[in-house]
Formats: sequence, structure tokens, C-alpha cells
Amino acid sequence: MPFYKIYERKTSNNETCSIIKNILLLHLSTLINRVYTILYEDSSWFCASTNLRKRKKMEKINWSELSFGYMPTDCNIRCSYKDGAWGKLEKHTDEYLTLHMAATCLHYGQEAFEGLKAFKGKDGKIRVFRIDENAKRMQSSCDGIMMAKFPIEKFKEAVIMVIKENERFVPPYESGASLYIRPLIIGMSAQVGVNAAKEYQFILFVTPVGPYFKGGFQTTPFVIFREYDRAAPLGTGTYKIGGNYAASLLAGQKAHDMGYSNCFYLDAKEKKYIDECGAANFFGIKNNTYVTPKSTSVLPSITNKSLMVLAKELGMKVEQRPIPEEELSTFEEAGACGTAAVISPIERIDDLEKNKSYIFSSDGKPGVMSEKLYKKLRAIQYGEEPDKYGWITIVE
Repeated sequence: MPFYKIYERKTSNNETCSIIKNILLLHLSTLINRVYTILYEDSSWFCASTNLRKRKKMEKINWSELSFGYMPTDCNIRCSYKDGAWGKLEKHTDEYLTLHMAATCLHYGQEAFEGLKAFKGKDGKIRVFRIDENAKRMQSSCDGIMMAKFPIEKFKEAVIMVIKENERFVPPYESGASLYIRPLIIGMSAQVGVNAAKEYQFILFVTPVGPYFKGGFQTTPFVIFREYDRAAPLGTGTYKIGGNYAASLLAGQKAHDMGYSNCFYLDAKEKKYIDECGAANFFGIKNNTYVTPKSTSVLPSITNKSLMVLAKELGMKVEQRPIPEEELSTFEEAGACGTAAVISPIERIDDLEKNKSYIFSSDGKPGVMSEKLYKKLRAIQYGEEPDKYGWITIVE
């Protein structure tokens, strides 16, 4: 019977009203199932379609004025670890997570993350710097706090996937900006006792960012605080986990309030040797030698590892060893290095307790060798120099 005929009789027949109700429920159920299929089973369509509302906003992005902050993009990638195995990579558009209130990441710090970047070159190709090294370091962090290691090949696949899904957010060449890539793993199991989780989630999102320091490649001052430690000598300092960064917030804010770029840490055991510049590795240059600390509490920087290779290529000697604070006075140049800024040249380091300053730049300009290293590494990242070391992955 045609639907409109049933409708005409509904007021005089209760049974017909019931039929109409059932028909409407059937249509509603079909519609819900169809929407679910589109949204969750065809996630690539979902990512593409939900991006339409963001396009207008993106068109207004001033790439040269981007801060080093968060901006929503199109898709993030997730993967779950259950029953002793990692599942499939999944695309999501939701920026929020659903967590149990007793998840181990919230109470016992089972959380590790990484940071890497993608760059658009003059040739229009998108390049990612040292994916393998970030994947290996994340595995090391997972080992250190008893989390399930994420497979290196799956890590690389996820990075390529997230870049392709958010390709329009890769800043243009010579804009001074890049696409920051943030992978993380968190413990998901609900537990009250201090134990490692049995379930984990890998999450990977991206966001376009400007220079870490607004002025870009220029010198900044640091300050030594002996009353703060970033990490214990045999603790978790060599792992890239949230707790280490939380431990540096107070000292970092105090340094900022005093007009410094960040806090300069001495070793936690003796307060005698150089450890780190905030969350970045330190290097000093003297007598054509690149010197960087060897410490059991310093995160092994992938940028620093790369700079040591390039320093040798430029004809410099490289030394990785303990550096006493007093040796700071002998360096001709000094810098902090990491993914965010590549190199942040140090103008001076103030030791307020000893009323002393170690000055590396009297005119406020970066040192000659620091600038050469910076430009050479950036040229490789942007495809302007040959990738002779196999550091670059091109997204195709």
C-alpha cells in the first residue's frame, strides 16, 4: 500500500498508526546504518569530506607568521595494541581521545612521544628528516618505561600516511614554516596498582609550525640554575617521555621571566658538568672541534647526531665527552640543538650564583661554524644539497 494511503487512514485506525511507526523506524535504522558505513568504514571519504569546512579557514593562513603552536588539521592516525599485538592503522578526524580515568598514562606516566618535521622543497617535493631514527628512539623510550614497542616499518607507514592526508598543510618552500609531526604512545589499561599497562594506543598528528624562536636563527641568552634538575643520572633522562619535560617547566618559566631563552642544566649528581640547554642538547666549538656532552641523563638528539656527522664533513674534529662548567670559557661558539629549532646559537650563559657570564657572541651574531652547520643541515632537509647519508624520505 502506498505510504500516502496509509497516512490518510492513520487517524481512524490505531493499527495503521503502528504500521507507520514501524516503517519510520525501519527507514531511520537504514539511514543510521548507511551513515555509520560512510563515516567509519570508508574513513578516507570521511577525512576528505569533513575537511571542506576547514578549507576556508586554511586559505587565510599566513605561513610566514605561523607560531610554534597547534593548529587543527584534517586527519590523525591511530593504532591500538591489544592481546599482545598492534592492530591496523586507522584514520580519524576527531582531535579528542576517550580514556579510562584509571589509564596508566594518567597516573604512572606511561607516555612516550617523538617530534620530526616535513619540508616542501623548491622542487615541490615533500621531504621528511630521519624517520628511522625517530622510530628507533621511540622504541628505546618504550623499553625504558615498559611499554609495547611500535614497529619501525609501521611507524614509517603511519608518518607517510598522515602527511598525505594533510598534504595541504605542508607550508610552501621558503615560508620559514614546516609541518611538525608528533607521534605518541600512551598506556590505556585501567589500573590502580603500579604496573605496566596491557593495552596501548599509538597516535600521530601533524600541525604546521613557524620557527621555534620567533626571531629564527639568532643568538639568545641562557642561565644556569643549580637548584633544578631535569633528570636523574641513571633515571629516564635518555628517554623522550612527558615526565622529563614536566620536570623542566618550572625552571624554564623562571628563566623566561628573567629574560632568558631557557635554563641551562648542570649534571644532577655533582653539579659540575654540562648537561642540557632546556630540552635541547648543547654543543660548543673551539679549535676547529665540535664538543658535546656525554651524559647518562641527556636525551640523544637526532639533530645533534646529524650535526656531528656534518661537522666531520666540514673538516672539524668531534668530541662527545663530559664538559666541566669551567670549560665554557674556552668555547668560541656555543649552541642548543634539536628538532624544533635545529640550532639556537647561544649569546651567553649567565651563572648568577657565581656572578659570572660566559660570552660566545659579543655582537649578537651567530658564530661562523654554527651558521655553516645550520645552513648545511637545512639545505639537506629542503633537498637543496644531495642526501648522501640517506636521511631523507620523499613522500610520493
